[in-house]
Amino acid sequence: MPEMPPIQTERPYALSIAGLDPSAGAGLLADVKTLEACGVYGLGVCTALTMQHDSDFRAVDWVPLDRIIAQCEPLFERYPIDVVKIGLIESLDVLANLLDWLQGIAPGVSIIWDPILKASAGFSFHQIDGRSPVLPLLARLSLLTPNAPEAVQLAGTDQPWAAAEQLSAYCPVYLKGGHLPTHDGQVADYLLVDGYGTTSFPAFFIANGEKHGSGCVLSAAVAAGLARGLPLPDACRTARRYMNQYLASSPTRLGFHSTIA
Repeated sequence: MPEMPPIQTERPYALSIAGLDPSAGAGLLADVKTLEACGVYGLGVCTALTMQHDSDFRAVDWVPLDRIIAQCEPLFERYPIDVVKIGLIESLDVLANLLDWLQGIAPGVSIIWDPILKASAGFSFHQIDGRSPVLPLLARLSLLTPNAPEAVQLAGTDQPWAAAEQLSAYCPVYLKGGHLPTHDGQVADYLLVDGYGTTSFPAFFIANGEKHGSGCVLSAAVAAGLARGLPLPDACRTARRYMNQYLASSPTRLGFHSTIA
């Protein structure tokens, strides 16, 4: 007897607008792998072509705004996209114009920005700081996902928690704790809303857990939760669980993706 065919199911869609990392540890390829593992169909639009791997960054070629939008157009015409994650972007001007277009074509779309200011190999993409016109853009986001150095740079202050509180007055902030001190062998991420912390997500520190592109994976996992209809705190909690598994998956700087156990 032939085997019965598998039951066909549908999935929600989420769109990653991010850079292409040939090692697939970060950026667009990592986002799509994460979305797939988290039960969402991942769509992808390229903002930059990078020449890198997990420990060496060599160069970046930016994709112009009009070509980014040209990639987005057929996707929004075809698929019901409710969540967009934005990663590596050339400038605040490009981000502002991209937000204009996204919120014009899909007024209710949830937008997450993972503010990638420096590659894990050390290459600096931007000199954005608290004096730049970044804060007004945050009010147009559903979530900002900085690590501690990124929060400090965006807010123009030298204290990560104070920086995250300041930024969260404009939009919810998921402060990634990888650069924060450990306590009793634990690390924690934090969700801040309206200028104060609402939820912490503690986890055990994982030896050899540093991964290339871990911030990309975290923000994509949150996007997947939102696409599946979870409230923001639950989407963040589920994403942190996914990260625990991802960081522990390999002793190298490239992690493995799988559904949450």
